[in-house]
Amino acid sequence: MRILAAMHSFDLSITSASGVAEALRRGTLPPAELARAIVDRHAELEPALRAWSWFDPLRIEQAYRSLGTADALPLLGVPVGIKDIIDVAGMPTGLGLPGPAAGTAARDAACVAMLRAAGAVPVGKTVTAELAFSHPGPTRNPHAAGHTPGGSSSGSAAAVAAGMVPLALGTQTGGSVIRPAAYCGVVGVKSSLHAVPSAGVAPVADSLDCVGWFARSVEDAAMAGRALLPWTGEARPRARHWRVLRLDAEALGPLAPQARQALEDAAAALCEAGHRVVPSAMPERLQALARCHRRVMLYELARSLMPVARTRGHELSAVLREAIDTGLAIGAGQYREALAQAASERTSFSRELEDYDFILTASAAGEAPAGLGHTGDSTFNRVWSVLGWPAIHLPTAWSGNGLPLGVQLVARHGEDELLLSYAALAHPLLDRRARAMPGRSRPA
Repeated sequence: MRILAAMHSFDLSITSASGVAEALRRGTLPPAELARAIVDRHAELEPALRAWSWFDPLRIEQAYRSLGTADALPLLGVPVGIKDIIDVAGMPTGLGLPGPAAGTAARDAACVAMLRAAGAVPVGKTVTAELAFSHPGPTRNPHAAGHTPGGSSSGSAAAVAAGMVPLALGTQTGGSVIRPAAYCGVVGVKSSLHAVPSAGVAPVADSLDCVGWFARSVEDAAMAGRALLPWTGEARPRARHWRVLRLDAEALGPLAPQARQALEDAAAALCEAGHRVVPSAMPERLQALARCHRRVMLYELARSLMPVARTRGHELSAVLREAIDTGLAIGAGQYREALAQAASERTSFSRELEDYDFILTASAAGEAPAGLGHTGDSTFNRVWSVLGWPAIHLPTAWSGNGLPLGVQLVARHGEDELLLSYAALAHPLLDRRARAMPGRSRPA
């Protein structure tokens, strides 16, 4: 069962972020009508989708009533969902825990403030897995309600995929942006480590945590990037024909046949366009980095979450309690060794990839798994999280079950803007969704 809504006089589900801002500026979209469209779409979809942990229609109406449409802000009036581990002034931060949050945030997280400065309007908090780790919230996949939307940024990915908002913030420690983007069929961006300030974001593992975001197009993702990243406006592909490293993702784990085909099709499309795609595997190095990621994540997670575990341990899932116990058993020496190994590989990989424009690899093992009791496997994302490199998921195909498939592009640390530039050029070459299923059209 797909979760769909009826058409509104203003159809938020097919309007881009830039389209919203431009319509508001021109006066063809009154702010009150946009507010009604947001509230109406939530009322129709949310009972089945359950993407939001906090949503107040009155607050939304008030925000748009006071919107100044004369402002030449790039994200003027664009509604944005905010993952519920990120503070928004006046909204609760529930952290994916049961029961009501303890009060409301006094101020915006830095990333929220940056979006507001560009004109965006945070309209609510989206569901996160418990403390942004593993245990899922109630969100369903918009394409198939019995399948996971991924996690931990499940609500943000689902809300964008369902056309409830054109943009949403998430975070990634392991695979919490790229994987839900893959499962929900939207563009997902994981920024370089420390590229976006983390103040006001509940920590999981400081050496790994990155702010990310979801959009229905690369163009919208780049609009958010201009607000969130150290943007120069000068990052361009270095040559007309690119050198792409196609990484054999099965060095990390098995790929479903349709996911492997999506990766092969993407590589073939780049070659057909005149770009050079070089295959590579590096299984031992990738597996070693994945082990480093696990050790660093569990060590830091255990110490970050201990205050919550002490006061609300009885409310935590068994899987999170086990992760905390495992992390506490990791010694400081083992932790420092893992950090040092990751730093060494970061330097080596960066040097080795100087002759390549970006990496092409799998985003996930396959389509969104059936069932809502888990959020899927982050195997194909952990290496880039421990390296701190930027990544973007591009939806490119449909599985035989009508679920999204796609690929991941990765660049070196600090090349976020350049990666978005490549993605904008690459996505039209790679996107075969309309050809695969004529009844479906590409997102606006």
